Amino acid sequence: MNIQTFETTLHCRGCVNKVKPYLDKDSRIHSWKANIGSGVTLDIEGGISGHDLNKILAKEGYGLKNAGFWTDNLKWNRASFNTLNCLIGCSIGDFGMIFFLQAFYPATPLMWQMVLAVITGLCTSILLEAILMKKREGFSWNESFKTAFGMSFISMVAMELAMTSTDLMITGGKAGFDEPAYWLALAPALIFGFLVPLPYNYYKLKKFNESCH
Repeated sequence: MNIQTFETTLHCRGCVNKVKPYLDKDSRIHSWKANIGSGVTLDIEGGISGHDLNKILAKEGYGLKNAGFWTDNLKWNRASFNTLNCLIGCSIGDFGMIFFLQAFYPATPLMWQMVLAVITGLCTSILLEAILMKKREGFSWNESFKTAFGMSFISMVAMELAMTSTDLMITGGKAGFDEPAYWLALAPALIFGFLVPLPYNYYKLKKFNESCH
């Protein structure tokens, strides 16, 4: 039987050990060998296709180098989860500030409402990301805030601008939160706030976060 060689995004022996159980138990693979150098190639004897092998490697966050940059479903799922966390954080500050201004300072000019809402949304998003990293990763508060600010600031700015612009286009900035028009604008604002930064988040995750740790 012919042996096929596949270039992968695996980095080291530790990465290979993560995918080893999947490769060992797949009935389409008769034998396989990992060649570790500047990268990792897999020599596989069997009838498995590159598409199916890519799906196996994706279970641990890896793939084939020629599988296509934008076709990693695992990374899309993770990027979507990260973007949703960011959206929740941004929304808390953004809409909270708008509620506050319209309830207590209704004469605030529209431009200042938008500026303050964006700034507050950025702050609450960074705070939420820092709390999650503190809890999940065990970072110190200083490390958590630095990491949260550094890894997601561009994404948060894009998200805030998308939400604010969508809301402004639909309501013209004239609908108060006690009017149906404001709440009708909320759903599309959240949808665009999620979709606009999602490709950027995927790109960063795919290009810079293929870690073996």
